[in-house]
Amino acid sequence: MSMPDDAPLTFAAELWRWTPPPPAKASWHFVTVTGVPADAIRARAFELRAMGGGRGFGSVRVEARVNGVPFATSVFPHSESDGYLLPVKAEVRRAAGIAAGDRVQVEIRA
Repeated sequence: MSMPDDAPLTFAAELWRWTPPPPAKASWHFVTVTGVPADAIRARAFELRAMGGGRGFGSVRVEARVNGVPFATSVFPHSESDGYLLPVKAEVRRAAGIAAGDRVQVEIRA
């Protein structure tokens, strides 16, 4: 299913934190994109690859909003959920007043 460019994919999901094993020191925060939104992103990724515009790791550039805070990023395929991961950087989390474990409202334009 492909979404019109002006129609955002909207859903609610939990913000979660991933920390790699030591000696790594950084952590990352993500929202998992599944279901219809993931299907629409997958279709967009297919369209981009067909036009020669595919990106590394199957990532897709998106414009996103988390709890109303806009930002540009990429989503990445996530085999465990058969969906995508939306990284949410610290700047966005601070502006939205959110932390790991919070349920957030997400809009994505792929």
